[in-house]
Amino acid sequence: MEHYDVAIIGTGPAGLGAAFSLLEARPDLSVALVDRNQYSSGGLRNDCKMNFSWPVGFPEDDWDRAGAERYLERVEAFLSPAIMGRYDVDVYSRRAERLGCRLLEIRQAHLGTDGGLALIKRLVAELERRGAAPSLGETVLSVDAAARVVVTDRRELSFKAALVAPGRAGFSFLQEVMRSNGVPFIDNVVDVGVRVELREDRYPIVKDYYDPKFLFPKKVRTFCTNSRAAHVVQEKYEDEAGVWYSVNGHAWSKDRPANGLANFAMLKTIALTEPLASGQAYARALGAQAMLLGGGRPIMQRVGDFRLGRRSTRDAFTGDLYDFAPTLPSCTPGDLGLAVPAKVMRALWNALKSLDTIVPGVLHPSTVLYYPEIKTYANKPVFEDPACFRAAPGLYLAGDGAGTSRGITAAWASGMRVADGILAGL
Repeated sequence: MEHYDVAIIGTGPAGLGAAFSLLEARPDLSVALVDRNQYSSGGLRNDCKMNFSWPVGFPEDDWDRAGAERYLERVEAFLSPAIMGRYDVDVYSRRAERLGCRLLEIRQAHLGTDGGLALIKRLVAELERRGAAPSLGETVLSVDAAARVVVTDRRELSFKAALVAPGRAGFSFLQEVMRSNGVPFIDNVVDVGVRVELREDRYPIVKDYYDPKFLFPKKVRTFCTNSRAAHVVQEKYEDEAGVWYSVNGHAWSKDRPANGLANFAMLKTIALTEPLASGQAYARALGAQAMLLGGGRPIMQRVGDFRLGRRSTRDAFTGDLYDFAPTLPSCTPGDLGLAVPAKVMRALWNALKSLDTIVPGVLHPSTVLYYPEIKTYANKPVFEDPACFRAAPGLYLAGDGAGTSRGITAAWASGMRVADGILAGL
């Protein structure tokens, strides 16, 4: 059996943030990082958009402003991001306020998917240089906090402390770790929405503010805007119940040729109450219904067809007002009205109409709505020590999958916070 001072499961921002913090403070520590993917995973690979302002990305159940900003300073000092400018956004803010909406002004950096991959390569190489032992393509089968043992498909590792940070994609795995180690948790919140794709000149705010964050009534918000060289992608989710797909958005760096398109998510947060249901199970059911209607693929519909109450067809995606091709053509043209719950669709559509008033052009007939875009990052463990996200003796949980963050910088900060707790206990 191999022994390490610290075993880290997941090599996204939370895992990387913890590893670098540990080795900066204690270069003598032995640190293993294990990831089931053949590459370092997580948000750094997906467009690599970073926000450096409270409260974006920081769940207020786990963070206060002073603590978040203190860790944000550390994250920014380590990553040295090039903060993007914001220009002439006051007019959009005033329009939003008149409609009962709000435009957050956030300090942002954007590397693009290609820039994120280059960053990951540098970070993993630097960790190895500092003595860490990353192992990619290795699947963790179980974590036993009491015995201090991790079992993978290749070996067994013993540890003094373990951080489990598998991200949103590891949502179900994290639940199994919590169940097997007697960690209480709730899973009752999920974000459900659509990915909106349109010509960039019909959403010109992105030329002045790369990822504008609008908050609307009914707990609806814009999320993860991409432009310049933007495209929509399909993401695979797999659990014991089967496979389903969600959509997401990416963009290449400014070094790549622009395609004249932009995309963003419009999401509604749903908090399930008594009888307490699983947000993950609800998301899975919505995803399965969309797959049924889409023949195993997500659904897409032009705004022009949606407004007329008719389904989109493959032929209707070209010609006349429909003046650009969707960047995820494998989606099935269909009818969102048959797939999206009515209460959710009403809230999303009202928000889109408000956004079209704030930024006229959003609801051009050619705009494409992709469904589903679902975020399953709402596990809420009961921590025995919330100050360092310790869930049981020797067992720490962090990142988007554990509900301690929503995005790259907050995930990195939560990994640092865990590292501080581990260092205090070693």
